[in-house]
Amino acid sequence: MKKFYFNHFILINLIWLLLFFVFLSVLIHNKKIGSDLSSIERIKKNGVLRLITNNSINTYYYYNGQPTGFEYDLAREFADFLNVDLDIVTPGWNNMFSYLEQGKGDFIASGLTITKDRLEKVNFSIPYMSIQQRVVHHKLIFGPKNIEDLTFRTLHVRRGTSYQSRLEEIKKSGVNFNYILHDNTPTKELIRMVHDREIKFTIADNNIAYLNQRYYPDIRIGIPLQEKESLAWAVKKNDSKMLEQVNKFFLYAKETGLLKQILNKYYSNIEDTDPFDLKRFHQRIETRLPKYKKLIIEESIKYGFDWKLVAAVVYQESHFNPNAKSFTNVRGLMQVTTATAEEMGIENHLNPSQSIKAGIKYLDKMVKKFDYFEDEYERILFALASYNVGYGHVIDAMRIAVDMGLDEIKWQNLKTTLPLLSKSKYYKKTKYGYARGWEPVQYVERILTYYDILKQKKH
Repeated sequence: MKKFYFNHFILINLIWLLLFFVFLSVLIHNKKIGSDLSSIERIKKNGVLRLITNNSINTYYYYNGQPTGFEYDLAREFADFLNVDLDIVTPGWNNMFSYLEQGKGDFIASGLTITKDRLEKVNFSIPYMSIQQRVVHHKLIFGPKNIEDLTFRTLHVRRGTSYQSRLEEIKKSGVNFNYILHDNTPTKELIRMVHDREIKFTIADNNIAYLNQRYYPDIRIGIPLQEKESLAWAVKKNDSKMLEQVNKFFLYAKETGLLKQILNKYYSNIEDTDPFDLKRFHQRIETRLPKYKKLIIEESIKYGFDWKLVAAVVYQESHFNPNAKSFTNVRGLMQVTTATAEEMGIENHLNPSQSIKAGIKYLDKMVKKFDYFEDEYERILFALASYNVGYGHVIDAMRIAVDMGLDEIKWQNLKTTLPLLSKSKYYKKTKYGYARGWEPVQYVERILTYYDILKQKKH
């Protein structure tokens, strides 16, 4: 009897052991099936695309409670391309690659340069921008004239960047200089330190350097440290399906003009800005703007405008000088013409309150004329151009765009056709005739520069 029970006990345990191994094999099998799902398949299944990036002026940041930035805008379009939502992961610069490897995000979009070292960790997409590393120094500090002139100088860069890699190469070539590595310190912060003369030299990609010169006008962009490089998005090694979708998106973005549109939004004419003009703007933000700030904010709220955009318009019109007079004898803070003044109910051009109220009211009128635009940003640009050159001339430029086979509701195309209004070949066929069409283009670009600077100000 004891033998029977013993054998029965052994049999039961063997059965349980067998069931355990069957259960374990099912788990392993199911896990394998789950792991066989590529990133892109999981993204479409879950409906969420996870962007790994870092908080930076050239990548992703918040303004007025809304996310913005070049990489963010591009990634949002990629999410729309896949018909999924976008989620943002910001682990800090030094942790981005480990987050990608651990599956805590689906791709990195953070102004990454394609380098040999990084190619061992990730796969890169089709490049979307060319950049060049430049030395950044204060205007009162003499920058190196060439790479050999780096001798005995000390440069500060963020650890783990392509800047560090390039400095190591130069060091190995025999140039005797020093460099200090900073952990998770944004390039913008190092540029700020140069501007405030806390350090003498740093390195930045030219797009970042020129963009930051808007905020730090005393910096100077010096010599290049190497040939041009390419920026691209990074995906997990061997995730070919994800890479394929990213590349499909970039081909789509280039073909449709979407990439150019976003590039223009953030980087248009950044190299053409005058540091002396920028310096003067920063000064007048402190000395002149406070007199009119409250009024600008109150009137902007009435029409749903961002007061900082309106302030940029006021500065472009008059440099915050209520006695300013244009070459056409238009006067006042917002340079409202006599006809517009009568239409808006203004009696005294030189009265700051009347000028601001009339100008904002007229700008709102121009915005409403483009209400059929789906893109609010484009609507504002067309309204600003109309404020400067007149609605009729803008319509003429839009018709020229149509004749040229261009999308007439895209500012990047209007930048091409507005200047044509000064050429008889084109303006003779228009309703409103000749116009100095290059002026509204410059006008809008300057306002956008001033607006961008004001957005970075905390007050």
